[in-house]
Amino acid sequence: MSDLTLSPVTQSPLTPRREAELRGAAQELEAAFLSEMLRHGGLGTPRDSFGGGHGEDQFASFLRTEQARAMAAGGGIGLAESLFNALAAREEPAR
Repeated sequence: MSDLTLSPVTQSPLTPRREAELRGAAQELEAAFLSEMLRHGGLGTPRDSFGGGHGEDQFASFLRTEQARAMAAGGGIGLAESLFNALAAREEPAR
């Protein structure tokens, strides 16, 4: 017989509620990033003719934000998963 002592399998220290909070935060950060990318890509930029002025600019940002949230919810570009993993790692107790 060996004197090897096995430690119990440790599960993630995250409760389901905390995991949902971290995933939500990571998804919102990805959505904010995607919204900025869409803005710099020209989504929602008023056309030269028949433009709606300042009101159109404001509502275009709402549209951009919602489109970015939909993209992030659909899997996005994988940034949310990386952010979640980084946030979850910070929750683990020091070993």
